[in-house]
Amino acid sequence: MKTQIYPAVCTGFSSVLLAVLTMLPLGFGQEQPIPVMPSPATTTSSQEQATTQSGLTLVELEQMALSNNPTLAQAAAEIRAATGRKLQSGLYPNPTVGYQGEQIRGGIQGGGEQGFFVSQDIVLGGKLGLNRRVLEQEKKQAEAEAEEQRLRVINGVRMFYYQSLAAQEMVDLRHKLSKLAEDAVQTSHQLGNVGQADQPDVLQAEVEGEQAELAVVAAEQNQLRAWRALAATVGKPETPLTHLAGNLEDLPEDNPDQWLQAIVQESPAVKIAELGVLKTEASLARAKREPIPDLQLRGGLQQNRGLDPTTNRPIGLQGFAEVGVQIPIFNRNQGNVQASRADVERAQREVQRVQLVLRERAAALLQSYMTSRSTVEKYRSRMIPRARKAYELYLKSYGGMAAAYPQVLISQRTLFQLQTDYIAALENLWGNSIALKGFLLTDGLEAPSRAGEMDQPVRELNVPSPTISMQPQ
Repeated sequence: MKTQIYPAVCTGFSSVLLAVLTMLPLGFGQEQPIPVMPSPATTTSSQEQATTQSGLTLVELEQMALSNNPTLAQAAAEIRAATGRKLQSGLYPNPTVGYQGEQIRGGIQGGGEQGFFVSQDIVLGGKLGLNRRVLEQEKKQAEAEAEEQRLRVINGVRMFYYQSLAAQEMVDLRHKLSKLAEDAVQTSHQLGNVGQADQPDVLQAEVEGEQAELAVVAAEQNQLRAWRALAATVGKPETPLTHLAGNLEDLPEDNPDQWLQAIVQESPAVKIAELGVLKTEASLARAKREPIPDLQLRGGLQQNRGLDPTTNRPIGLQGFAEVGVQIPIFNRNQGNVQASRADVERAQREVQRVQLVLRERAAALLQSYMTSRSTVEKYRSRMIPRARKAYELYLKSYGGMAAAYPQVLISQRTLFQLQTDYIAALENLWGNSIALKGFLLTDGLEAPSRAGEMDQPVRELNVPSPTISMQPQ
């Protein structure tokens, strides 16, 4: 009886394991050419353009974010504010109209002078034009900030999209692994009932089954966390958890040297710093013109009721005029000119600082990207196929009573750990590539800087840290 049941149980167990193995997601370990994805600055990846899966695409999520993310409206409002400040800075001073009276009670003769006047300051030296020039640079800074914020939102959406996509794949994998562990527990009980499995083997299978159930719960919670972050970034936090369409294995274009060069030369943060130099130079030119005095004009008409000594009648209507300038003897604005020169030097150094900051922040991401890239390639082309082959051989040997059951479990754990690490490596690869290609701008809910304020080129990087376990657990 014992020899009759054992082959049947083993055959059934092997069939179940192989059937589940063929359903594992992502085509783990299958050698296939790596598709080349065009640069996201001009085009979208193939899974963004079309997909045979049902669910939200990356393009749809980006459009939702561009329509609903509040930081983009803030950036647009700041452009309007900068435009208003530029308009205001070039407006001419308003004239002053008033009443003037002198010697209103003329004593026994009833004389006195009273009337109206108009005064106007004439701005000389082109100072109003220089004011507009200063504020024009501020407006350009606001426009650059808006573009920077748009990139933050888009990159933030992409970052959380791939985190959510990886979490979605992990949930699918964990569910299938849990089902496989449950089948292994049942098979272990059957083998134990016929005396072909020891009690420690049965207990170990039960523990691994419970661990698989806990892993499912953890994976679902992680998926929910990533989805909530994604929904908040697109401006729709109430959106329920939705299936995402996409393929983690559609790897990004690999050109890290070009990415680093673009970060240093083309980043919006560098452009904002360069515009800051132009603004401070315009402010210096404006400060140098300040000593040129404005022309002060004043004139009017008044009724003089004093008596003319020859006619003994009131003098009547008469006019008056005044012209004056302020002589720049003591105050030639020399202190502000000195301060403006210092501001120009600071702004020039700010360009260098921003470039160095970007290089420093990009260094860690480049290292992480290269590590993730080599990890993904090795997992997909060598490690997972070999682990799969070892698993299949142990199953075959076990079915022919040539291998022990613990060997099957060990090879199974090795393969499954590699598969979960592979998903983590893909997530890390996508996160680092998005940050590098997106000029390190990833936090889509960070408020944009106001024009004229010190820009913060790197605020928060939502890049997953490497969590790859090279040894099966």
